[in-house]
Amino acid sequence: MKWHELKDKDLVLLSGAVSGGLDSCTVTHWLNSNGFNVHCYTVDLGQPDETSLEHVADRMVKCGAQKASVVIGSQKLAEAGLTVIQSQARYEGGYWNTTGIARPITVSAILPELESQQSKVLFHGATGRGNDQVRFQVASNILDPSIIVYAPWRDPGFVQQFPGRQQMLDYCASNNLPIKPASESRYSTDSNLLGLTHEAGDLEDLTISPDFVNPGMGVWPWDAPEQKEVVVVKWEEGEPVEINGVQLDLVGIFERSNQIAGRHGVGIGTHVVENRYVGTKSRGIYESPGMELLGRSYEYLLQLIMDRRAREIFETLSSIISVQIYQGYWLDLATSVALAGLRPITKLVSGTVNIVLYKGEIYFDSVDESTQKINHSLYTDDSSMEALGNYDHADAEGFLKILGVSAKNFGERQFPSIDR
Repeated sequence: MKWHELKDKDLVLLSGAVSGGLDSCTVTHWLNSNGFNVHCYTVDLGQPDETSLEHVADRMVKCGAQKASVVIGSQKLAEAGLTVIQSQARYEGGYWNTTGIARPITVSAILPELESQQSKVLFHGATGRGNDQVRFQVASNILDPSIIVYAPWRDPGFVQQFPGRQQMLDYCASNNLPIKPASESRYSTDSNLLGLTHEAGDLEDLTISPDFVNPGMGVWPWDAPEQKEVVVVKWEEGEPVEINGVQLDLVGIFERSNQIAGRHGVGIGTHVVENRYVGTKSRGIYESPGMELLGRSYEYLLQLIMDRRAREIFETLSSIISVQIYQGYWLDLATSVALAGLRPITKLVSGTVNIVLYKGEIYFDSVDESTQKINHSLYTDDSSMEALGNYDHADAEGFLKILGVSAKNFGERQFPSIDR
């Protein structure tokens, strides 16, 4: 879709999902200068790098928006973030895809605003080379098939004028738009309650150390305190209910986890050169301290609960869900089926686990008193080297004889012919 095609259809009211960054400011001013009535919506996702989202709304008005509003979305994002933890859905290299999960939440928060304004076009500032364009498009198409999604970065008229970040910086400077100075814009950052994503700019050069990135949710591990810290996390049926003995709501749990883990450099500076959905590679530096703290404590409890077969199913579904999030299909049928498959396991995850944070790392410390406190734990004295339990050593004799049948047949008939 090109901007003049929207004009030809008399679609001059455009509603945008904006963050208030370089792309948002450039696109909003450019659309306004081309005769569009622009409404901007910023979803409150608990962005840690914004002191006030009302400032973002003011910024967008100064960039030409006729209307700019803040829409609430942090609770929905926290719920989605918890589901990601319950799924252990890490993408390539083991990072939490906090940007990917936020996009469908953003779209679902904004679309009711479009309906109330009788706006038929949603625009966004995602590039034509990245994943976010897919996430915005698919989520919009699923939630409201009648909505037209306009992406300036796929419009030749826009791309010809702005082939890269530098041209946008120059444009904003020449029009006195309220963006960060170029000297402070060595990279782009996307932020929300669950984490930060840093990419583009100087981060595209792998010959440059990423230590120029200023962490927004904590410190680099080497700047963390020399003292370790023990953190106690209590889970009930798959939900975190207490941090260090303090009961908090879900948003509060994430905020507190971010504070604690961030100051120890946990989940800060994760480096990944990932495979984008469009087929190219991208370098990102990620921060997700709270997700890492909660995710690791959850995993320690999962180890006690799942047997071998449940673990195999869990890992398969976890992998599917992580790809679904990354590729923008969080809302579709496959994700719903995979999540439904994990629910019986999630309900079994109850218990209190103590973990140690130190210099960017998380270590298991202990569980609350004994595994008897974890009702569904399969870790019993049956496997103990110090107690007999219900496992009789002599019973293993027949088991090993059965295993030996196939091993002997292989040894006699095939092993001599195999080049090892």
